[in-house]
Amino acid sequence: MDSRSVAMAKVQHWVAIAGLGLGLALLPSMVQAIPGQSIDEATAWIQSNPTLQPSRGEKLLVRKTATPAQRFTFQALPLQAGRAAPGTGGRAAIRTEELAMFDMINGLTIFRLEESLRAIYGASIYQDYAQASVVFAYPDLSIRGQATNRATPLLAQLQGELREGDRFAYWTEITRRADGYAYMGRLTVFLKEDLPKLEAELRSR
Repeated sequence: MDSRSVAMAKVQHWVAIAGLGLGLALLPSMVQAIPGQSIDEATAWIQSNPTLQPSRGEKLLVRKTATPAQRFTFQALPLQAGRAAPGTGGRAAIRTEELAMFDMINGLTIFRLEESLRAIYGASIYQDYAQASVVFAYPDLSIRGQATNRATPLLAQLQGELREGDRFAYWTEITRRADGYAYMGRLTVFLKEDLPKLEAELRSR
């Protein structure tokens, strides 16, 4: 098998996982890169993660492209979720991890994001997310009204939710076209102490 065929096989493997959210979800739990760990720990976990399969040279940012209309990224950041801001304390640690998907061909659902979360992190983190309390969901009627008054329809096309779990906080967001077709989304895992900041930003935008 030549190098091009190998690369295509890897892309097809990723599409199967990202599209169905299965494959590796049933494997035993592994050491996880989760917010609060050091940059070195997160880098080592990403390198060994069988779902992410980073290319040579990729460390805290992993990109996968099936076609120009189908893309996936995963990144771990030492910054707070939302508007980038450093955390407090002297130790450099990962505060935010985000998986993002763009699919104009098949569309995107919250379920696909959730199943990708389970495939990457395993059952423990997935259960923390599934059992987490919803802190804020949008758009509500006031946001729809603001979008109309400000002539900013994109605000009304964003569907999102903030959750607070026992271990971490979670932010899901889906972008829809005017006709309701969802094509882009992200699911972010971040430190609970950063939740008030992000909630305030989302409520005020």
